Amino acid sequence: MLFKSLALGLRNNRMASISEQERAKEEYSFIYGDEAVHYEVVRKAHPSGKKRRLSIKVHPNCDVVITAPEDAAKQAIHDAVMKRAKWIYDALKSFRDQLEHVQAKHYQSGEMQFYLGRRYVLKVVEDSDSSPSVKMRRGKLLVSLPSFKVDKPAQVKGLVSHWYRQRAERVFQQRLTELMPQATWVSELPSFQVLPMTKQWGSCSARGSLMLNPHLVKAPKECIDYVLLHELCHIAEHNHSDRFWRLLSSVMPHWQEVKSRLDGMAELYLNE
Repeated sequence: MLFKSLALGLRNNRMASISEQERAKEEYSFIYGDEAVHYEVVRKAHPSGKKRRLSIKVHPNCDVVITAPEDAAKQAIHDAVMKRAKWIYDALKSFRDQLEHVQAKHYQSGEMQFYLGRRYVLKVVEDSDSSPSVKMRRGKLLVSLPSFKVDKPAQVKGLVSHWYRQRAERVFQQRLTELMPQATWVSELPSFQVLPMTKQWGSCSARGSLMLNPHLVKAPKECIDYVLLHELCHIAEHNHSDRFWRLLSSVMPHWQEVKSRLDGMAELYLNE
């Protein structure tokens, strides 16, 4: 079962069973202004013949992750972080401001909608010559209504939700078909249902059928693939054992980075 992570003010929840790679992670902090900024160091083997690299990433869920060679000195890592301290702080502030302004939608023109990781501006128009419809057009999600009524927001929400569900069914089917050659442990394309959920992106039953959140279609394809592969792995491993994480890593080595991207935008994607 795949749960979303709420970002503000919280560290990522640790799963009951974690891999050896996760146990090796280190966490530190530094002071910038009047704030303690926490960061995590993930060490990776340094391929011979390649330049030693240290990367600093601030994720949308406000996690700061430093990827460093496995033999890098702690002081050298800290010095590199301090050189980018202002950039890290500014990035954190930007993401926090974004998350703090997540408000319930009123389904009126000007609001932001998402589809496959891209932003679209909602535009609601009255068109007496057409039936109710939703279309994507030039960066807008265009909702047409024959006439505006008192319950216009409810009408628009219903149309938009139905549109997302239809798109989700189509996209999930396409992505599952595309990913099946990687999931060599699955003998046939699993059945799935699309069902709105508030705290999960997806789940897998004991019989191998999937339940997927239509809001997931708002995320980039790579994030959709991560959720689908996660659930396909549960067909072979029903819990989050070390074997499960090794299997997931074999088909998506950078799943942690993709998961972080998805978690960081979860409140925006799930907002309705």
